[in-house]
Order: sequence, then structure tokens, then C-alpha cells
Amino acid sequence: MSQQGRNRPSGSTQALSEAYDTALLDLDGVVYAGGEAIAHAVESLGTARAGGMHLAYVTNNALRTPDAVAEHLTELGIPTAADDVITSAQAVARLISEQVPAGSRVLVIGGEGLRVALRERGLEPVDSADDGPVAVVQGYGGPDLAWGRFAEACFAIARGVPWFASNTDLTIPSARGIAPGNGAAVEVVRIATGAVPQVAGKPLPPMHRETILRTGAERPLVVGDRLDTDIEGAFNGGVDSLLVLTGVTDAAQLLAAVPQHRPTYVDADLRGMLTGQPAVAASEDGFRCGGWTAAARGEELALEGDGESLDGLRALCAAAWSHAGDGACTLDAGKALARLGL
Repeated sequence: MSQQGRNRPSGSTQALSEAYDTALLDLDGVVYAGGEAIAHAVESLGTARAGGMHLAYVTNNALRTPDAVAEHLTELGIPTAADDVITSAQAVARLISEQVPAGSRVLVIGGEGLRVALRERGLEPVDSADDGPVAVVQGYGGPDLAWGRFAEACFAIARGVPWFASNTDLTIPSARGIAPGNGAAVEVVRIATGAVPQVAGKPLPPMHRETILRTGAERPLVVGDRLDTDIEGAFNGGVDSLLVLTGVTDAAQLLAAVPQHRPTYVDADLRGMLTGQPAVAASEDGFRCGGWTAAARGEELALEGDGESLDGLRALCAAAWSHAGDGACTLDAGKALARLGL
């Protein structure tokens, strides 16, 4: 069913919440930002759930436990059980458990989410390289993670202990702006040791496998705001994706997306789950969507017509991606995006 990697956004005559059985939703930038619900998220998710769609929340943030995430979502007005939350901590814990004996000690460089996930897989979290760990696992530990924790990881890795990371997102959104993510912390240890960790989180297969195992999804739709984690993760998993423009990805970045970063569908926010998606059609003049036609002309992307801004963006995506083929589009889209207010 996957239509990933095509050179234009796909259309759907059905509402996406009806065409797919499970939504695999990213959290930061999709459902909430700075801890507060994004506009239209609560109502849209409630309607999708009432219509029979299973909602699962998939996050690379390994700090919080599924219970804590579920409680937060419920407080926002999105009733959620802990079983509906899948974290990169769970994915990396499973990855470790498949390579070490049951009951093994694992040195934790991170927060409570990692400890809970390791115990769930029958492993024992420890805090020192001198505690006899057979693996090191590193996940986002929040702004208060002590510098000395990185030293413990380095000591163990230097002794030949295998190193795992929940994810390698370089940044993480916060209420005050963009902060260093686990990927930045992983770089500290990599530079100091020269080692390379096994990574579990989006966009890599262990995270997708963990999600499918826990949700039982047969026709999943990945919903996210990041091209290099959410959309690439869907591409790697061979499933369809919806990019929402409520997070880190803007229109210009979308037009420049390489094939593995091109979503199946594009919409402004989570209301896009409740509707069909207009098709983009090739024509002699370029690519049409709604009342817009987009084409590559010379050194720029040209846009003609009128109508909904998102339809214009979809047409531009088709023109940009078709022109770029397997690469990234470098044509100037400034005038076209300005016309759309994007």
C-alpha cells in the first residue's frame, strides 16, 4: 500500500482516518509544543478515535516513561493509556535484550524512561562502569544530566562494552526554543571514544519494528513534522506518511526533500487526518492541484492559478520532486511560496 518515494504527493478519496487502521503519531511539533496542545490536535484526534482509528504515540524522547506521556496527553484532553505510547527507550531495550543474557547489567546514561524500559525486558540498570555492565545505553537525560555521566560511558566503552543509543536527534524542542538533543550528547561520547553506537530510534528499523509489535497495526499511517526522523522512518518501514506543518519542517525544506524524506501526504495540521487528500495531476503545463499549476522553469519553480494554499504547495512539491529525481531540488521557490503565504 505504501506510496513512499514517489515524485508527487498522493491523493486519497477517503478520509485518512478511514483509509488507515492506525495512526503512528509523533508528539513534539505534532500533538503538542512546549507541553501545550497544538491547535486542532485534541479535537482532530478525538474525532479520528471515535471513528475507529487506533491512535499510537511514537516518540524518540527516551526520558519520560509511557505512563508519564499518557498522563500528559490525558491532561491535554486526549485520553491515552500507557500501552498507546511507544518510545525509543523501549526500542533500544529490546535491541539490547536480544544481544545480552537475561538479567544482565546495563549502564544507563539517561533518565527514568530508559530504566523502566530495561526492567521491562528483564535487564538491570546500573550507574557506574565499575558495576560490571555488559552494555552501555544512552538516551536523552534532560537538561540536568550531569557531565560525569558521559565519563562513565567512556570508561565502560574503553573496556570493550558495547554501546547503544536510543536515538541520535541532534536537537529537541522546548518551551524556550531548540535545545541540544540526545544526538548531541552521543557526539560527546563518540568524539571521546572513537566508538559508534547501535541506534534504535526513528528513522531506523528497530523503532518501526517496536511500534508494529506493540500496536499490531496492519495499515499504519505515520504522522510527523520531521523529514529526517518521522518521514524517513516511514520510508524505511515501507508505510505511508502524513507531514503536518506545525513543527520544524517548513515549506521550503519540504520542496527540497530527497526521496526518503518525501511524505505521501501533506497538510497544515492534524485536521488533515479527517479528510481526503486532493490528487496532483501531471499536465502539459506542469503539475495541477486544485486551482494551481506548478512547473520548473529555468532556475525557479513557477506557480500560476489561485485557490487553497496547501493545494499550491502540493503542486509545487510535485514539480520540485519530479525535477530533482533522486536528488534535492535546488530551484528558487521564493516567489511561489510568497504567493502562497508560506
